[in-house]
Amino acid sequence: MADGPSVTTTGDPRTSPPPQTVRPRRRLGEPWPAAVAAAFTLAQLVLVRPDLGLGWDETVYVSQVSGQVPAAFFSAPRARGISLLAAPIASWSDSTALLRIYLAVLSGLTIFFALRVWRAHVMPRILALAGALFASLWVTLFYGPQAMPNYWVAIGALACVGCYLRARANAGDRAAWWGVSAGAALMAWMRPMDAVYIVLPLLVLSLRRPRLLLVLVAGLLAGAGEWVIEAYTSYGGLAQRLSDASRIQGGLGWHLAVIDQLRSLGGRTLCRPCTGSMPSPAMTLWWFLLPLLAALGAVVAVRTRRALPVLLPGACAVTAAVPYLFLIGYAAPRFLLPAYALLAVPVAHSLAYLVAAPARGRARTLAVSLVAVCLAGHLAVQYVVLERTVHGSAANRADWSRTAAALHTLGVRPPYLLSGYEAVPIAFYAGCGAAQTGGHDASTTAADLARAAHRTPVAVLTAPSVRPPAYARTWPVERVGVLEAYVAPDVTQGR
Repeated sequence: MADGPSVTTTGDPRTSPPPQTVRPRRRLGEPWPAAVAAAFTLAQLVLVRPDLGLGWDETVYVSQVSGQVPAAFFSAPRARGISLLAAPIASWSDSTALLRIYLAVLSGLTIFFALRVWRAHVMPRILALAGALFASLWVTLFYGPQAMPNYWVAIGALACVGCYLRARANAGDRAAWWGVSAGAALMAWMRPMDAVYIVLPLLVLSLRRPRLLLVLVAGLLAGAGEWVIEAYTSYGGLAQRLSDASRIQGGLGWHLAVIDQLRSLGGRTLCRPCTGSMPSPAMTLWWFLLPLLAALGAVVAVRTRRALPVLLPGACAVTAAVPYLFLIGYAAPRFLLPAYALLAVPVAHSLAYLVAAPARGRARTLAVSLVAVCLAGHLAVQYVVLERTVHGSAANRADWSRTAAALHTLGVRPPYLLSGYEAVPIAFYAGCGAAQTGGHDASTTAADLARAAHRTPVAVLTAPSVRPPAYARTWPVERVGVLEAYVAPDVTQGR
């Protein structure tokens, strides 16, 4: 905080000491959010390897703005916000490490500003605790430096709700009004449908405040405008794009995905189909405690007559989580990042209450010790899961890189077009284009691809013991690692 005007003491010059300047004390809590942001950035750079290769979805997003590889097929649910966010690096450099460092630093800066938005409603130390709780989750640390949209939706949600509270309390706070619109735009820029679910409580609360309602809607439209325009230019209209997005996500409707989300907490970045055993109770305990602590924080806030700054983020967290817990038939832990960011505020209030409720003596010492031990155990579990996730992801991405290198030795290089088993990420690593005839990334038909093989070099990848598509069964086959590559003969013979 900047120092205010000085106050000079006066008195009888014959009996009083020389005049002294009294300055207001600095608020010691203010640096705490900055410390959380700095620690978050450092943890990403240390715990999530900067040279970690790009994941499947990342290759799609980055290829849209890369100057080194053809753009992959962009399916209906995706939005281009994260591609544009990565463009300052990806458009001129193919260095994954540089992209990771850029995103880690940017994510640290944005969490700092998102936390500062709340300083008018939440005590600095509680605010820092909320930020630390969110930033220390393995899923937050893992996706902070990745070219994926979910972390940025979470930051947009945190900033939007905080600015909304400020604008509601002080109509003259112009920065807060701009923050409401910018936070909504950031969410919609990254994932339009997520943004709509998250701001539902804000929209309801704004029905009697037309100005706030207008600012919120304007932010959503500004962020989702490109997505809506693209729906009409490339997907057959908005209704068709929404229909295609629902189909790709398995058909939006009643699906109980709570168990799937639990299974993903052990470090599975995508649980589709979600089978296998549950993670150990130590890895899932925090997930069960999360709603209980948030509810306690809400009760405490109501009793202390500071309900809205705790209840509103909790309500937005619920609407953010509902579609991913009950409306789609698969799970990925990153889907719930916005809910985790918003729930961190009431959870931090509840932990502060548990520590401060016993006024003095042994009871308070026991409460502080118990909370500290639980938080230490929580951090240890998050680190173990993060290390496992990074290791498994690095292995998968190294396999794609080796397959791409093996294809290069066979002469499969740009401008080759790859199709088949995991062709999308392998094509990115090989610098080639990709065209799938089935699945979520389907962009062509088998007949069109067979015709394209007469004028463009095409290779089809298959897993072991899997027959190639009919049009490729007579093509020469080569072994590439554990896969088999069928190369179109017309092009290999120079025709």
